[in-house]
Amino acid sequence: MSDAGDTAEPRRSQREKKKAAHFVSEDSRRNKRKRSDTSNGDEGDSELSELSDLEPDAEDADVEAESDAPTPKAKAKTTKAVPKRKGPPPAKKPKAPAATSSKPKKIVGGRKGKKTAEAATFDAEQVSKDTKISGDNALFNAIMNPAAALQSTAEDFLESLTQTPGASQAELINCVLRTCGCNHAVDADEVVDYDGVVDALDNITEALKQDDTPVYPLTSKLPAFKKFRRSLSEFLSRLISSAAPLGQLYASDLLPTLQTWVVAMSSSHLRAFRHTATVIALEVETALCEVAADVDKEAEVVSRQREGERKRKKGKGEPLTAREKELERKAAEVRERRTKLAEFLKEFVDGVFVHRYRDLDPNIRAECVRAMGQWFAKYPAHFLEGAYLRYVGWVLSDANTHVRLEAVKALALAYEQSEYIGVGALQHFTERFKPRLVEMAMQDTELSVRVAVVQVLQAIDAHGLLEDEHRDKLCLLVFDEEAKMRKAVSGFVKGVWDERVEERLVGRKPNSKEKKRAGVKSFAMLLVQWGRALDKGIVDDEADAEDDGDQSEGSSKRGRGKEVASLVGLDQKGRTALAVEALWDEVGPVGDWETLLDILLLDHSAGDEESSSQNRSRKKGKQVADSGVEEVWRLEEVEEGVLLEVLLAALRKTKVEAGGSKKGEEDVVSSDITRALIKGLPRLFVKYQTDAGRMSDVLQLPQLMNLDMYLEMRVISAYATLWDDIIKQFTSHSTPILLTNAVATIRFMLDATSLANTNSTKILELEEELSTSLRDTIRGRDELELASFSEDEILALAAICARLATLMGTRDMTSWMEEDEGGKQSSAWDIISALAERGRLGYKEEEAMIDQALNLLTLYIIWKARGLTVAPDPSPEELQFREKLKESRDSLLEKLLEFTVGTQSNTSDGVRRAAFQNLMNLHILFCPAQSIAPDGSPLPTAFLALTLEDETQYRCAGFVQAEIERYAEELDELSPPSEEGSDETDSDGQETENEAQPKAKKSKKAKGKQRVRSESPGIVNHLLRR
Repeated sequence: MSDAGDTAEPRRSQREKKKAAHFVSEDSRRNKRKRSDTSNGDEGDSELSELSDLEPDAEDADVEAESDAPTPKAKAKTTKAVPKRKGPPPAKKPKAPAATSSKPKKIVGGRKGKKTAEAATFDAEQVSKDTKISGDNALFNAIMNPAAALQSTAEDFLESLTQTPGASQAELINCVLRTCGCNHAVDADEVVDYDGVVDALDNITEALKQDDTPVYPLTSKLPAFKKFRRSLSEFLSRLISSAAPLGQLYASDLLPTLQTWVVAMSSSHLRAFRHTATVIALEVETALCEVAADVDKEAEVVSRQREGERKRKKGKGEPLTAREKELERKAAEVRERRTKLAEFLKEFVDGVFVHRYRDLDPNIRAECVRAMGQWFAKYPAHFLEGAYLRYVGWVLSDANTHVRLEAVKALALAYEQSEYIGVGALQHFTERFKPRLVEMAMQDTELSVRVAVVQVLQAIDAHGLLEDEHRDKLCLLVFDEEAKMRKAVSGFVKGVWDERVEERLVGRKPNSKEKKRAGVKSFAMLLVQWGRALDKGIVDDEADAEDDGDQSEGSSKRGRGKEVASLVGLDQKGRTALAVEALWDEVGPVGDWETLLDILLLDHSAGDEESSSQNRSRKKGKQVADSGVEEVWRLEEVEEGVLLEVLLAALRKTKVEAGGSKKGEEDVVSSDITRALIKGLPRLFVKYQTDAGRMSDVLQLPQLMNLDMYLEMRVISAYATLWDDIIKQFTSHSTPILLTNAVATIRFMLDATSLANTNSTKILELEEELSTSLRDTIRGRDELELASFSEDEILALAAICARLATLMGTRDMTSWMEEDEGGKQSSAWDIISALAERGRLGYKEEEAMIDQALNLLTLYIIWKARGLTVAPDPSPEELQFREKLKESRDSLLEKLLEFTVGTQSNTSDGVRRAAFQNLMNLHILFCPAQSIAPDGSPLPTAFLALTLEDETQYRCAGFVQAEIERYAEELDELSPPSEEGSDETDSDGQETENEAQPKAKKSKKAKGKQRVRSESPGIVNHLLRR
């Protein structure tokens, strides 16, 4: 009996739930009836009969049929409709005028109290006027109303569907037509005439083609449609989810009717119909996925219950209990529902998605792919199959950026279903489309697509489905020029780094310090590996660029390595610094500057063969006695160089972050860094003193210190030693980057006023050393302009001039240049001028020396110009200063003009270019137009203004033109042979390829030169006359 009772109770509960669901809207319907009664003044059957009499005329007017034909049809329809329309107001939903005015209020009137004020502001008639879409459909008005309670709307519609199915289905299809921006309507007979749907749509389409079709809601920019898409999606979702428990989803014609119309409309030539119908079909499919997923869960529960009942039975031959019979009935019912849902899902996919995912409109394609992603997430058991995944894979090569992005997002949702990753279909899809995903991450034209693809590939790699080759390519993106891309790949790089650390620590039980050092070693190895791959990629990309000229919009952006190289060249930050910023929060060693400094201070110089043989003979865990460095974290030379860059970038990043934290934190961090560097810098100078590349990084470290701490800690001798180390490196190297970094550090140290005594002493020592080295090199030669120098002497003089020019770029050294000890020796100005005069000889090996000498002389004039005044009555000293400056400037200008456009010297090309650059700098400085302040008053340079004669200007223009032509010829030599004229060659069929290519190349050169000749003089003359 208890089992029987159990079987009866669910049916009662279902009836109670059904009543409760309808009871929610009963009060609102009662209120609506009162309003309807008040406005109309009639009740019951008389009102319904009047409506029934009106309906045929309205339908006849819509279809323009003959007067005799529709009459019997209308009578039959009236006799059927009257008994169904006795009670509820939904009978007023057809197109009768009496129902049109009151129906919108019916849907929105009895909403939740919190939306009443917003609902009061919604005016259906005004919205209809603004949008040019008829307001005769209650469902459409409810969707348009942002304050509408769409759950109540869906429930009311389902109730009316039970009582008046034909009229309710017509209202739903008319709502779809309104959503398309169409004001036509169908009646209860037309809506269920499935065979006539295509003809009906053709008639509507022909009528719309004759009118100016208004913008439909999904694409309109009108404020009234701002929330329309979201409301439409919500209504359809609530409609399907509400119809499922009531059984109307399976028992009624709701879905077959909607499906028939929507599938037909999705193939319309009108974009409004096609787009809207596709969106509705996709939203319904999404709602069906939720219902199907719930039914699957219900099936699992029933299956477990049946299995439990079977286990409780004592014998196999016992008859079925009432409980088992009930569970069998439930299982059969669930199977039936699953079958129905599977049919619905398949029909929407086959009828709409399969055709529209390749629509000409990219918006429709994007809608389809986005919906597929939602299906992956909501019903993975059904859609994570090869038959559906392949569509997303094909769209990965779509020409439209938005479509590709939606495809990648859909895949991200698919790979989030971790329990389905092992499914064969998803693995097969991954293997097939993995190369395309990697290509998109590396070369797609859109940054957002690349970032999204990296997230997908990271999910793929988390399940071990990515090969090492692809992982290496993705890791190169940590050097990408886009900060978002570098940040996106940081999580992926962290996974690769973790694996490398684990490999190095296999078989060991490391402590915290050893683990940190192994992490630093692994990170250095990866940076070196990626850097080499990137450098190799730059060469490969340049070669590929010569072979490949055709790149589609959806495939590639370019060879990225070259752009990264140009980025590094323009910015002070190298690619290592870019990687440090991106990996700051992910990879441990990046922010651990103390461990970085500690491992760099170790001696890693033991020979590889010796150390490896020693380590093989030692037990694991023992350190190498010579250097205290184990093989687990022993650095190679190239790795030390990379880690120096990492240390420098990490210290800068640490200081920046400390500056943005709480008060006092910056001082603490700065003190910690300074204390560590005071101890470590001398050892780094000794360790890397012969390596100019690494020393250029070491020379930047003092700029990150708080130099006042040398005084606070009473270690002035250490500060003096730091000065000595910097001077030693500055005077023993000639690499431009090292000299620049050294001078920047010297400038930083000179700004420390608390250490002014030491600074003044050391800078004088540096100037004296530079003066001594210059005079020692030229000692014993009287006429420097014509004297002969050995190759070593030329290199030494070029290095000295480079050091002086670099230092003079930030420090006024005019007094040092003029010092002659009362005439006992030649001044530096005279020596450098004499060396510059050697430019007339045309020795190519002296180009670098003369270039730096001319630059140094120009800097001298620029610094001297700062001493000019604008006093109306200058003193004799000021007049003498002007006269001496003019004399020095004119002598330099004479050299520069002769080297640039003169005919009396044999100047080399490199010297000619350097002379032209310095000539332009001086003329810009003393240009008359630049010598007047905005208020009209003269500037100090006005008293020494320069003008360039017309003849000299034209000769300078000729020099620039020649340089442009020379550069164009160099580019032609580096570029691949032109294919111009290949069509003509093919048509003749006899001219060989070897004959055609030189002609094309010559033609290309001629055209380039002709263009240069026609354009460059005017441009150069314009620039020079400024």
